[in-house]
Amino acid sequence: MDSKLPLKTRLALKLKLSYGVGHILNDLCASMWFSYMLLYMHKVAAFSNVNAGWLVLVGQIADALSTPFVGFESDRTVCAKYGRRKIWHLVGVVCVAVSFPFIFSLCIANCSNSSQMSLMIYYIPFIILFQFGWASTQISHLSLIPELTSCKQGKVELNAIRYFFTVIANLLVFGVCFVLFEVDVGSGAAASTDVLDRADAPKFQYLAICVVAFGLIFMAVFHCCVKEAPVFCNAPGGYEEEADSLVGSQRTLAEQKTVRSWFKTPLFYQVGWLYMMTRLIVNVSQIYISYFVLDTLKLEKNSIAIVPAVIYVSGIFASLIAKKLNSKLGLKFTFFFGLCLILGSSVWIYQLEYLTTSHRLEVYGCAVLLGMGGSTLLIDALAMISEMIGTNTETSAFVYGSMSFLDKLSNGAAVMIIQYLHPCKDDIFCCPSCQRYYRDIMSFVPGVCAVLALIALATLMRTKISTAVEPLANSIDGGSSNSYGSIDKANKPINTNRKKIRT
Repeated sequence: MDSKLPLKTRLALKLKLSYGVGHILNDLCASMWFSYMLLYMHKVAAFSNVNAGWLVLVGQIADALSTPFVGFESDRTVCAKYGRRKIWHLVGVVCVAVSFPFIFSLCIANCSNSSQMSLMIYYIPFIILFQFGWASTQISHLSLIPELTSCKQGKVELNAIRYFFTVIANLLVFGVCFVLFEVDVGSGAAASTDVLDRADAPKFQYLAICVVAFGLIFMAVFHCCVKEAPVFCNAPGGYEEEADSLVGSQRTLAEQKTVRSWFKTPLFYQVGWLYMMTRLIVNVSQIYISYFVLDTLKLEKNSIAIVPAVIYVSGIFASLIAKKLNSKLGLKFTFFFGLCLILGSSVWIYQLEYLTTSHRLEVYGCAVLLGMGGSTLLIDALAMISEMIGTNTETSAFVYGSMSFLDKLSNGAAVMIIQYLHPCKDDIFCCPSCQRYYRDIMSFVPGVCAVLALIALATLMRTKISTAVEPLANSIDGGSSNSYGSIDKANKPINTNRKKIRT
């Protein structure tokens, strides 16, 4: 952190919005990856359930290994002119844009007679390059939050804005997908079949190209408008003045937490567990909701766009009210409220029966609860990570990389286990047993993860996340060699016009 940067009262609206769109390319691609990757590889590219699961697992492992590497290297990178976070963000954007369209395209050559193993070898390099690029963009983008603001409310707001654009990106994917499945590509005629098969391959390919093209526009906005400069909230009219701003301004680089010290911090594992459970709830639901509506509820093909869209529209409302809920209830009680919504949706989904039309339509009610619960959990989990990092910006990328490592590895393992236990693990077409299987997955996996998260949350109820990591040895109000404001390497005060802050 540059200690000589000027203090600012609040984040400008332009900066907040420019930061928010900086993850849109990743969000667009992630929406396709989690919503349609498994479905595409199984029903369009004709991989068996197990082999399709292997492709997802390879991608998640590549992402899991990339995140701590990118986080560690991002913290070490020296790029004062352009920014250490932004340079890794740019590397990720290039890798994603180059590789992603090939994942949702059939083999370039005529591979219709190739073995599944040969096709897996063809797709794996594109998947690995995409996941490395995705991790680079994600970690660098998240790591900017504690460098842009040291305020608790500021971090919550940035996470909420970030998630708001995530929802918008997902809705864009589902909207384009709905149009592509409603109108036959190239002819303008109504779709003639309700069976998802190889004939639908061009639709996924056009969707992937649109995703990359649209995402690159917002990446240009992000790189042109966002500058890497820390913002402190110490003036009237800004965010609520907090003690952690004072602590942050007093820290020298020597007082920053090291990578080794994070591993000795219990809070690091508690928050990591909550984030991992949150991601399992959100991602597994997103992956299998398409299977659920197609194979369990027997809805039309366009339902793979409509039902996920309902989930994310509900997420918009949750992201808009997240700031108010957190200010009134706090992060932990708001997180508890999100867990209750997830448990409610899990019970409701388990009650659904695919034999009656009236029960099939109840999926939209379940989608609302699932969307609001998942959005609330994700916003609060990310806010907890930012609050835990506090002013330890020198290792923030490592922390986010570690959290993402748990997320990706657990998601890949969960998908592989689900695919391996599938009643039709080696068949392309599903049997009647799949109907109840997908219902159980959509009910039990989020429900069990919510219970496990609830147990972990109970261990945090008496812990103040912002002060539980590492208190300064020196006094805040007096006796410290560091004054409130910027400090140089010799710990001499630069800003002597200081204001006492309530602690």
